[in-house]
Amino acid sequence: MSRIGNKPVIIPAGVTITQNGDDVTVKGPKGELTRKFSPNITLNIEEGVVTLTRPNDNKENRALHGTMRANLNNMVVGVTEGFEKSLELIGVGYRAQLQGKKLVLNVGYSHPVDFETPEGITIEVPSNTSIIVKGANKEVVGELAANIRGVRPPEPYKGKGIRYVGEHVRRKEGKTGK
Repeated sequence: MSRIGNKPVIIPAGVTITQNGDDVTVKGPKGELTRKFSPNITLNIEEGVVTLTRPNDNKENRALHGTMRANLNNMVVGVTEGFEKSLELIGVGYRAQLQGKKLVLNVGYSHPVDFETPEGITIEVPSNTSIIVKGANKEVVGELAANIRGVRPPEPYKGKGIRYVGEHVRRKEGKTGK
């Protein structure tokens, strides 16, 4: 029994969900998201509530049941509230700046690192050492934030690098420490 898969997805006011074959489209105030769902999972769209059911208890269907419900819920939350990831740059001379729709990072390399902003995603740079990635699609926001962090992940000796806000970096002692 899937506890997550059996929970209904509540549709807030101003959000419409339409199903066309395997494609499910969610429209809301912050945009429109479309995703291909498995044909094994059936969606029952009723007044203000969507329930997902599976035909049998195969291992594959049980796995898809909770995943599809979580994906649908993330789509609904994305078009109503949106998702956000915050990053911070720690290190001497490390800075970020926005040039049009392009994020330019100077993080200790001999060249600046550029990131193009995907469609539907906004990047904000409130200060030289902080970056905020916002958007309706949770998957794309998380992937872009992870790619930005991957340019210079935090290192354990001095703690320099790009990290998520609130991320704890486990520090190590150097060679001289006993």
